[in-house]
Amino acid sequence: MNPDWLSNTYLIGDIKTGEGAFVDAGGPLAPLLELVDSKGLVITHILLTHHHYDHVAELGELMERFPDAAVMAHPDEPIMGVNQTLQPYERVQVGELGVEALPTPGHTKGMLSFRVGNAVFTGDTLFKDSVGGVRAPGHTTYADLKASIMDGLMKLPPETDLLPGHTDATTVGEEWDHNPFIRVWRGLDPEGDQPCTAMGERATLILRAPDYDGGTKAWVRWPDGSDDIVPGSQVQPE
Repeated sequence: MNPDWLSNTYLIGDIKTGEGAFVDAGGPLAPLLELVDSKGLVITHILLTHHHYDHVAELGELMERFPDAAVMAHPDEPIMGVNQTLQPYERVQVGELGVEALPTPGHTKGMLSFRVGNAVFTGDTLFKDSVGGVRAPGHTTYADLKASIMDGLMKLPPETDLLPGHTDATTVGEEWDHNPFIRVWRGLDPEGDQPCTAMGERATLILRAPDYDGGTKAWVRWPDGSDDIVPGSQVQPE
């Protein structure tokens, strides 16, 4: 995990066949490269959830180290160095490990989560006890993000491991029961109704909850009835 951005880089490997892949490239590479060497892995793929810098900052080093690897992302993600695109639900093989690209738009238009066996790498769609925002570059909508979580990730078995793009791992069951946003979406907890100023505009604060970085994430509703998820630091109650 990168100590500044708290962003993760992951390494998956099939020890039997000796093939491996990276998921994202924003965290420190040294400990993962040591594993590549110690396990004798041949890196066949570099899989990218989305284009934000804190997830691709070390991509150049990976490409230099593994020039034959397929660098893959959704075609809507503008990432220099991608040499193959991934469509929703497309599968790639890393040795005997099947990797499925799950479409999870919202935080960005082409955001992909990667399912490998019982694990899903969720990028910036879903974090432990929090969710991605929809104000970052290349974002789509609140409705997209909610659907990606509730109609996508939360439909997976409860024991599914979720490995976010930032900080701690969790499970589908844990988030279903404890994530504040999901609890309100499920109707377990009520929506808030506090007037506020969000991003400099008048709004209603539906929910403010802790975020992965020690700050907060806020769900707000604009006067036209539309919803948004924004940094909590940009919301001031009235």
